[in-house]
Amino acid sequence: MNAKIRIAILLLCLPAAGVTARSATAAAPAAPASSTPAPAPAASADDDDNDEQDAKTLSPTHLKFSDPAKPGKLRLRVMWGDITVTGADTSDVTIVSNIKNKQQSAAPKAGGLRRLDSETTYTATEKDNVITIELGGDSPDASSGATLSVTTPRNTSVVIENTFGGSVDVKNIEGDADIRSLNGEVTLDQIAGSALVETMNGEIHATFVKVTEGKPLSFTSMNGEVDVRIPADTKANVRLRTQNGAVLTDFDEKALITKTEPVRGRIGKRIHVSTHSGDKSDGFDWHDDIRDAVREATQAGMEAAREAAVAAREAAQAAREGVAEARGTPAPAPLPPIPPVLPSISGGKVVSGTLNGGGPEIQIATMNGTITLRKTQ
Repeated sequence: MNAKIRIAILLLCLPAAGVTARSATAAAPAAPASSTPAPAPAASADDDDNDEQDAKTLSPTHLKFSDPAKPGKLRLRVMWGDITVTGADTSDVTIVSNIKNKQQSAAPKAGGLRRLDSETTYTATEKDNVITIELGGDSPDASSGATLSVTTPRNTSVVIENTFGGSVDVKNIEGDADIRSLNGEVTLDQIAGSALVETMNGEIHATFVKVTEGKPLSFTSMNGEVDVRIPADTKANVRLRTQNGAVLTDFDEKALITKTEPVRGRIGKRIHVSTHSGDKSDGFDWHDDIRDAVREATQAGMEAAREAAVAAREAAQAAREGVAEARGTPAPAPLPPIPPVLPSISGGKVVSGTLNGGGPEIQIATMNGTITLRKTQ
């Protein structure tokens, strides 16, 4: 046989031989099982499942007010995270979170390793009938997905300062609520005290079981609708303001008597609410920080609008000069200059009036969004 043909046949047979060998190996009987089990593989310190398991097994934190006979105050200071506060028939304050309480000893990791880099944690302390919860710890970053769920006595007043982002839910609270947030939806449900809610980017939804004399309500959102529900028999003075949006209600025109007028100036007048902490012992005013951020964002938006107006003015002036040159007529006089930017929101409309003859102040304001004042179902 020709040598070249023999080589070709040999090459064709090699893969088949390999398949036959593999089949023979697979068909071979398994070796007898050893009476001693093989050691399990060591857990990896980098395994993400360990962190997830840690989060599932974190113990709740329990605190008590130093004077439970008096209504306490719950103050939460959060950099990033979602917050839920629920009033209940209890004397304790219980905190459940997917992050660690820095004050509790941490469980050792697999292999006896300890963590050197920083992580997101929270602390909880009580002093003078005020429980303060601070989330942030060593590494307050948004990627942590931090959540805080707090159960507290119903008569507790709640102060929440959510500096950068996250949703805020407060329900079944009879005390006062003071909430400041930069980004995220704020929801109040079954509330009976005064309320001050301010957010820059996010909707506000609030439902009240009663509105009490001397307990004003104030809601402000720069970008987001505001929906407030109050009992049908509520007596109040109302002031509703929106820059870009409608003002809606389901109250009868005989119960809610209003007038509408265009206005200039800032988007809302601040109402004093008794829950305002006024505590600058830590050298930092969270409310001023959020208010300054809102003001800076508003200023930036108005400056952008002014730049667009200046560009349009220059284009219009160039067009006028071009037409004059084509016609051989004298150049037109320059257009008037664009006025300087004011550090406030101007324009918009205000709906003000009385509900059932008047009573506590209810103020709602938003720059971009619809305002709805309706009856509690």
